[in-house]
Amino acid sequence: MSEGNMHFFYLKNLRFEYPINVRFECSRCGSCCGDTENMVRRILLLKDDVKLICIKTGLRTYEFAERCEGSEPYIYEMRKNSGKCVFYKDGVCQIYTFRPLICKFYPFQLKNPEEDRFVFSPTDACSGLGKGDRIEKEFFEELSTCFLEKMHHK
Repeated sequence: MSEGNMHFFYLKNLRFEYPINVRFECSRCGSCCGDTENMVRRILLLKDDVKLICIKTGLRTYEFAERCEGSEPYIYEMRKNSGKCVFYKDGVCQIYTFRPLICKFYPFQLKNPEEDRFVFSPTDACSGLGKGDRIEKEFFEELSTCFLEKMHHK
């Protein structure tokens, strides 16, 4: 279904909206993994993200994250080395297969303007937007399912 420049679908009685005709191809530039000349990036983490990273890497939370407030449901922020995520090394994400939810969403952000309504919108800081294949509904459905699992919506 669509309205204007957005399509939408329902999942678990929640409305998810996503942009139509958006193209994306990751250029592997790493700008999503840290600060840029124009922006200090906050890589926010859910409690489940931190727990999984600890299990998979054997690290303790304080070795890669610090507590943050005011960004709920995110309660941690990824530490950085020289402005880049601590897990971004030699141009590669070392935890890609179990990367945090916020990283899976990129180059989109998920906003919650109303209680049962969520909106995916592209960031304006990604050079891969406008390139590659068109992002289809299935991509957003997969992200939405992942979001609901992480947020424990049953």
